Amino acid sequence: MDVRVEIARQASQELVDAFGRLLPQLSSTADPLGYEAIDRMVTCDATTVLVARTSDEIVGTLTLVLLPLASGLRAHVEDVVVDSVTRCRGVAGLLTQEALQIAREAGARTVDLTSRPDRAAANRLTSVWAFRPGSQRSTASRSTGRIFTNADTQAA
Repeated sequence: MDVRVEIARQASQELVDAFGRLLPQLSSTADPLGYEAIDRMVTCDATTVLVARTSDEIVGTLTLVLLPLASGLRAHVEDVVVDSVTRCRGVAGLLTQEALQIAREAGARTVDLTSRPDRAAANRLTSVWAFRPGSQRSTASRSTGRIFTNADTQAA
Protein backbone atom coordinates (compact mmCIF):
# COMPACT_ATOMS: atom_id res chain seq x y z
CA MET A 1 0.00 0.00 0.00
CA ASP A 2 1.35 3.39 -0.99
CA VAL A 3 0.94 5.80 1.94
CA ARG A 4 2.41 9.25 2.32
CA VAL A 5 2.50 11.38 5.45
CA GLU A 6 2.00 15.10 5.30
CA ILE A 7 1.26 18.03 7.57
CA ALA A 8 -2.35 19.24 7.52
CA ARG A 9 -1.92 22.99 7.10
CA GLN A 10 -5.55 24.03 6.77
CA ALA A 11 -8.98 22.71 7.58
CA SER A 12 -10.94 21.12 4.77
CA GLN A 13 -14.06 19.06 4.36
CA GLU A 14 -11.83 16.05 3.63
CA LEU A 15 -10.14 16.51 7.02
CA VAL A 16 -13.49 16.94 8.79
CA ASP A 17 -14.73 13.73 7.15
CA ALA A 18 -11.53 11.86 8.02
CA PHE A 19 -11.69 12.85 11.69
CA GLY A 20 -15.38 11.95 11.66
CA ARG A 21 -14.44 8.42 10.57
CA LEU A 22 -11.23 8.00 12.59
CA LEU A 23 -11.93 9.68 15.93
CA PRO A 24 -14.60 7.14 17.01
CA GLN A 25 -12.00 4.41 16.41
CA LEU A 26 -9.74 6.13 18.94
CA SER A 27 -12.31 7.11 21.55
CA SER A 28 -15.93 6.16 21.97
CA THR A 29 -16.50 9.26 24.10
CA ALA A 30 -14.87 11.95 21.94
CA ASP A 31 -17.21 14.52 20.46
CA PRO A 32 -17.18 14.88 16.66
CA LEU A 33 -14.98 17.68 15.38
CA GLY A 34 -16.40 20.35 13.14
CA TYR A 35 -14.59 22.58 10.69
CA GLU A 36 -13.82 25.27 13.30
CA ALA A 37 -12.31 22.78 15.78
CA ILE A 38 -10.11 21.27 13.09
CA ASP A 39 -9.09 24.72 11.87
CA ARG A 40 -8.11 25.63 15.45
CA MET A 41 -6.03 22.43 15.69
CA VAL A 42 -4.16 22.78 12.40
CA THR A 43 -3.46 26.51 12.78
CA CYS A 44 -2.30 26.39 16.41
CA ASP A 45 1.42 27.17 16.71
CA ALA A 46 1.89 24.43 19.31
CA THR A 47 0.41 21.58 17.26
CA THR A 48 1.33 19.77 14.09
CA VAL A 49 -1.42 17.56 12.71
CA LEU A 50 -0.03 14.80 10.54
CA VAL A 51 -2.18 12.80 8.15
CA ALA A 52 -1.38 9.54 6.41
CA ARG A 53 -3.07 9.22 3.06
CA THR A 54 -3.43 6.77 0.25
CA SER A 55 -4.36 7.92 -3.23
CA ASP A 56 -8.02 7.62 -2.16
CA GLU A 57 -8.32 8.94 1.38
CA ILE A 58 -6.82 9.88 4.73
CA VAL A 59 -6.20 6.63 6.63
CA GLY A 60 -4.51 7.90 9.79
CA THR A 61 -3.71 10.93 11.91
CA LEU A 62 -1.30 11.95 14.66
CA THR A 63 -1.06 15.21 16.56
CA LEU A 64 2.36 16.41 17.73
CA VAL A 65 2.33 19.06 20.45
CA LEU A 66 5.48 21.12 21.10
CA LEU A 67 5.66 22.76 24.52
CA PRO A 68 8.30 25.42 25.22
CA LEU A 69 9.03 25.03 28.93
CA ALA A 70 11.68 26.49 31.22
CA SER A 71 13.46 23.13 31.16
CA GLY A 72 13.51 23.06 27.36
CA LEU A 73 11.27 22.23 24.45
CA ARG A 74 9.17 19.10 25.09
CA ALA A 75 7.04 17.21 22.61
CA HIS A 76 3.96 15.04 23.10
CA VAL A 77 2.48 12.62 20.59
CA GLU A 78 -1.29 12.61 20.91
CA ASP A 79 -4.30 10.97 19.31
CA VAL A 80 -2.61 8.49 16.99
CA VAL A 81 -5.30 6.65 15.07
CA VAL A 82 -5.18 4.50 11.95
CA ASP A 83 -8.32 3.34 10.18
CA SER A 84 -9.22 -0.22 11.20
CA VAL A 85 -9.10 -1.45 7.59
CA THR A 86 -5.54 -0.14 7.22
CA ARG A 87 -4.00 -1.23 10.55
CA CYS A 88 -0.94 -3.49 10.78
CA ARG A 89 0.52 -2.10 7.56
CA GLY A 90 3.03 0.32 9.06
CA VAL A 91 0.90 3.48 8.87
CA ALA A 92 1.28 4.33 12.58
CA GLY A 93 5.02 3.81 12.22
CA LEU A 94 5.19 6.25 9.32
CA LEU A 95 3.24 8.84 11.30
CA THR A 96 5.45 8.33 14.36
CA GLN A 97 8.66 8.51 12.33
CA GLU A 98 7.59 11.85 10.85
CA ALA A 99 6.55 13.20 14.28
CA LEU A 100 9.92 12.23 15.77
CA GLN A 101 11.76 13.91 12.90
CA ILE A 102 9.76 17.13 13.33
CA ALA A 103 10.39 17.09 17.09
CA ARG A 104 14.09 16.44 16.58
CA GLU A 105 14.40 19.28 14.05
CA ALA A 106 12.57 21.62 16.43
CA GLY A 107 15.08 20.78 19.17
CA ALA A 108 12.75 18.90 21.50
CA ARG A 109 14.57 17.39 24.48
CA THR A 110 12.03 14.57 24.84
CA VAL A 111 9.04 13.16 23.03
CA ASP A 112 6.36 11.61 25.23
CA LEU A 113 3.23 9.70 24.42
CA THR A 114 0.50 8.22 26.54
CA SER A 115 -1.27 5.00 25.74
CA ARG A 116 -3.98 3.15 27.61
CA PRO A 117 -3.01 -0.39 28.63
CA ASP A 118 -5.86 -1.86 26.57
CA ARG A 119 -4.40 -0.49 23.30
CA ALA A 120 -2.12 -3.44 22.57
CA ALA A 121 -1.07 -2.41 19.05
CA ALA A 122 -0.25 1.12 20.19
CA ASN A 123 1.79 -0.21 23.09
CA ARG A 124 3.77 -2.48 20.74
CA LEU A 125 4.59 0.55 18.60
CA THR A 126 6.29 2.25 21.55
CA SER A 127 8.98 -0.42 21.71
CA VAL A 128 9.61 -0.31 17.97
CA TRP A 129 10.35 3.42 18.15
CA ALA A 130 12.61 3.19 21.23
CA PHE A 131 10.10 4.66 23.63
CA ARG A 132 10.72 3.51 27.17
CA PRO A 133 8.13 3.29 29.95
CA GLY A 134 7.77 6.34 32.16
CA SER A 135 5.38 7.02 34.99
CA GLN A 136 1.66 6.37 35.28
CA ARG A 137 -0.69 9.28 34.73
CA SER A 138 -4.30 9.71 35.65
CA THR A 139 -6.52 12.63 34.77
CA ALA A 140 -10.17 13.36 35.30
CA SER A 141 -10.88 13.33 31.58
CA ARG A 142 -8.99 10.18 30.56
CA SER A 143 -8.45 6.77 31.97
CA THR A 144 -5.02 6.01 33.35
CA GLY A 145 -2.43 5.68 30.63
CA ARG A 146 1.17 4.71 30.44
CA ILE A 147 3.60 7.49 29.51
CA PHE A 148 6.48 6.59 27.22
CA THR A 149 9.52 8.75 26.49
CA ASN A 150 11.61 8.47 23.35
CA ALA A 151 15.26 8.13 24.37
CA ASP A 152 16.59 9.13 20.94
CA THR A 153 15.59 12.76 21.36
CA GLN A 154 16.65 13.24 24.96
CA ALA A 155 19.48 15.65 25.62
CA ALA A 156 22.61 14.05 26.93
